[in-house]
Amino acid sequence: MSVKVFLRVKVSWFRHQLQAVRRLLRSWQLCRVFHVVEKSPYTLVRYVRWPADIIVLTNERMDSLMRHRPAWMSRVGLVISDEIHLIGDADRGPALEMAIAHALSAKSPPQVLGLSATVSNAGEIAEWLGAELVESSWRPVPLAEGVYDGGSVHMADGSTLDVESSIRGPAVDIGVGAVADGGQALVFANTRPLSMSMATKASTAVEPMLSREAAARLKDASDRIVRENERTEAVKTLADLVKKGVAFHHAGLSQPCRSVVEEEFRGGAIRLVTATPTLAAGVNLPARRVVISSLMRFDMRRGMAPISVLDYKQMSGRAGRPQYDDRGEAIIVPGNAGPEMASGYIGAEPEPVESQMLNARAMRIHTLGLLVIRAALKRSQITDFFMGTLAGRQLSKSEIDREVGSALRVLAKKGMVSSRGAGAAARHIASDLGRLVSELYLDPDTATEFLELLDMASDKRDHTLGLVHAIAECGEFYPKAMPRERDRENAEGLLDEHGGELVYEVYSNEIAKSTLALNAWVCEETESSIAAAHGVESGDLHRMRERAAWIAHCLARIAAHEGKTGLASEADELERRLAYGIRRELIDLTRVRGVGRVRARELYRAGYRDRKSLAGADARKVGRISSMGKRVAEAIIAQAGQAGARRR
Repeated sequence: MSVKVFLRVKVSWFRHQLQAVRRLLRSWQLCRVFHVVEKSPYTLVRYVRWPADIIVLTNERMDSLMRHRPAWMSRVGLVISDEIHLIGDADRGPALEMAIAHALSAKSPPQVLGLSATVSNAGEIAEWLGAELVESSWRPVPLAEGVYDGGSVHMADGSTLDVESSIRGPAVDIGVGAVADGGQALVFANTRPLSMSMATKASTAVEPMLSREAAARLKDASDRIVRENERTEAVKTLADLVKKGVAFHHAGLSQPCRSVVEEEFRGGAIRLVTATPTLAAGVNLPARRVVISSLMRFDMRRGMAPISVLDYKQMSGRAGRPQYDDRGEAIIVPGNAGPEMASGYIGAEPEPVESQMLNARAMRIHTLGLLVIRAALKRSQITDFFMGTLAGRQLSKSEIDREVGSALRVLAKKGMVSSRGAGAAARHIASDLGRLVSELYLDPDTATEFLELLDMASDKRDHTLGLVHAIAECGEFYPKAMPRERDRENAEGLLDEHGGELVYEVYSNEIAKSTLALNAWVCEETESSIAAAHGVESGDLHRMRERAAWIAHCLARIAAHEGKTGLASEADELERRLAYGIRRELIDLTRVRGVGRVRARELYRAGYRDRKSLAGADARKVGRISSMGKRVAEAIIAQAGQAGARRR
């Protein structure tokens, strides 16, 4: 039986659907293992269990896996790429394009199935995949689109919807109108503060419309939010709004918060959700009415700019709930953009999907990756491989060859690629350093920065803050925290106090703020205190620390490769400190399963400083610590004993 691989931009988008499919396939005895890969790239090989019939993973995980050449890859018979239009994304598109290109160029290539609702050049994509094009305009719920202007919504079919105006603003009024008609509304705002403000405004109108049963259910949901999360201001605000049948949804919220909002909205108790546009691409939350409150969005490269047609299609595509609504409504509130510009989005074709492969960063990463996967290759062979990507269909061979040559020169200069032979016959080989960098899934530029850091740093002093700063500065680290005015003073104070730990100066305010937040985390500050002091919410902090822990692991591996044992050990410790949010003295205790940052600190204060002291402890005494109970204490003590035995 062949393996099926399902590529997805975000596994979280369909986690609940996956669980249902997994149960169904197992009940039919069609599937032995249905495995979802969500771990960091460097853990992938040991976390993909074999045998598995279906593997679900992100594009980056698939691309990263290929660097390790797993034996089961040859058994893959079907690759399904959901949201294949994201090949056109400047940051994440090249990884998807390369994963598919490797699949297509295999000795026994698997069948490739690409899925998208927003591809205008589907024929070109199908030709590249060697696939049959299947197009359909079918939609489970018909979509009606319109533009708000002068107190009314003018629908594309010629009908008009009157809006009951208030001081809440037209976007909120239109959303509340859907709730008043017995439906649900999803209102998109272009910033997090605006989404929270809109939700607050909507709550006073929605709360009186709730049934007694819905109000009771939402009270329970609100209690869950408070119980399962640290009480940041955002969490307290969300919990209060949920009781009123309204919520906001953005990436700053923790996963438990977002899960409650999504569950209660799908269940119909929450009537109106305000969200940032990231929800349109990441979560399947259909509503009878979708309101797009602005056609402008801030872009790091361009500043404030109009959204793309593709973005509009992603948001409007959330309109209409199958089995509940006769039609879905997508309504634009154009603001300063004007109704004429807004009308141009309705009925427009999404922008063609264009390869992003030939940017310098993507080429150096994927040229090196290709040399790790396929060993010694001539430049012409490398060019021929890239001609098998979507870029090869959209650009000339001379353009691709020029970029291949440029990437090879850069990699050779960095000591990551060497050549055997001369001229056109020369074969290019990844060095040991290059192989390590590629298998770690790092940008060669980042690896070079780490090598420079290792040369500048001393093995004889603590560099915790300096390593955190280096991690926050590299391109792989995100999300970078956006600075506020008061953050500059906080940064200056910390740098004055711990300047000796830095390896080089901090120039960027956003890097300084990210460094501050991560340093606070490894110093055991709470999520709520970090949110209050640094403006970094729980969801952002979770992604920051998860990403930072992976980068610390990469730094430790590179340091070990270069013989910098002291710095390798320090980076290795930092990886665990970032993962758990602990000071150095708690590292050993967190190696016991079931012991996190809070329980480790409680055990440490009670005199249990490491696994050895815990292994011989009295379960009744340990059980009284933080009321964990005797059963939990016995399990922890047993784990500590096993870990200690393995260490000896």
